[in-house]
Amino acid sequence: MKEARFNLPDGRVLTWYEAGRGKPLVLLHGWAMSAAVFREIVDLLAADFRLLVPDLPGHGKSSPAAQNDLAGLASVLVSWLAAVSPVLPGLVGWSLGGMLSLEMARQQELPVDRLILISTTPRFTLDDDWDCGLPPAQVRALGRNLERRFEATLADFFSLAFAGEEIDSERLLAIRRFAVKRSPLPEPAAVCGLLDVLAAQDQRASLAAIRQPALVLHGDQDRITPVAAGQYLAQTLPRGAFAGFAGIGHGPFLSQPSRVADLIREFC
Repeated sequence: MKEARFNLPDGRVLTWYEAGRGKPLVLLHGWAMSAAVFREIVDLLAADFRLLVPDLPGHGKSSPAAQNDLAGLASVLVSWLAAVSPVLPGLVGWSLGGMLSLEMARQQELPVDRLILISTTPRFTLDDDWDCGLPPAQVRALGRNLERRFEATLADFFSLAFAGEEIDSERLLAIRRFAVKRSPLPEPAAVCGLLDVLAAQDQRASLAAIRQPALVLHGDQDRITPVAAGQYLAQTLPRGAFAGFAGIGHGPFLSQPSRVADLIREFC
């Protein structure tokens, strides 16, 4: 992928990558990851799409955002896309990237063509009326562990993405090499702050107003965002559709990249 930098008015920088030609697709990665996680799926889709892949603020080589929440990150992405993509883009968001895709569609500051939401939830934590999330105590413990042993905690969280899968150890090692090892660690303050945002995030009330076609991809072994959250998204979004992945955890595009690429092509 070709690397580029977008300079924000306040002097901060968004680093992004480009590959391929055709209809623009924006790939938004998950919490504490970087654009590098999409390396394989970019290779599979580059013949069909112009792929625009940013390091989210505070991740990879991008500066932290001045406003480190969903609205603030979405605003940075909208400013960048307005400058680099004159054609209506589709958004492919994984986990946090899917939440950002929903926020950008809600804001309506920059029209988007359609949404592909991978392992995405409208609410990250459990609540009295929501049983499809992580216990708040588990999220608080994750935050404490980040303060004590930052890099090891991120490694443990990445391993959780594959919990419940039968994945070959060599394949998992190969994924770590391109998805984790080739990018700088995220900014600790940024990812810890975003974890607090995720603990309070609730996008359920905005779903009915999102009119773009939306394809939800979700593994039935997901231990981070349960599959029931993805099914809720597909049922609640006015133009939602669902594709499940049996025996797959939080990263379907990592575990079954060819199938995910085929579904994206078909949907777009």
